[in-house]
Amino acid sequence: MAEQKFILREKCLEMMDYAYDAMKDMPKDHRYTLGGEIIKSMGTLLRLIIRCGKKYYKKTTLEEMDIEHDALAGHFQVAFMRKAITPKEYEVMSRHLKELGRMIGGWIKKAPR
Repeated sequence: MAEQKFILREKCLEMMDYAYDAMKDMPKDHRYTLGGEIIKSMGTLLRLIIRCGKKYYKKTTLEEMDIEHDALAGHFQVAFMRKAITPKEYEVMSRHLKELGRMIGGWIKKAPR
C-alpha cells in the first residue's frame, strides 16, 4: 500500500508537469479562468493523495480524491470543447487521468470498509 501512494503521487506530478506546459499555450481568455480552475483542481488532487497516504482511515479521503479526479477530467473536457487546448494535449491529459483513475479505483477497492 505504501508503494501505491508514492506511485500515485509521482503520476500526479507527471500530469501536473505536462498540464502546466499546456496551460502556457492556452488563450488568454481561458488561461486565468479555466486554466486557473484546472491548476487549483490538480493541486487539490495532489494534496488529497498526500493526505490519504498519511491517514489510517482513508475512506472519506479516497472518496474526495475520486470526486476531485472526476472534476479535473470535466475541466479538461471543457477546455477541449472550448478549444483552449489542442487535441494532442487533450489526448495526453486523458491518458494521464485514466491512469490516475485506475490507480485511485484500485486503492478504493483495497481500502478497508
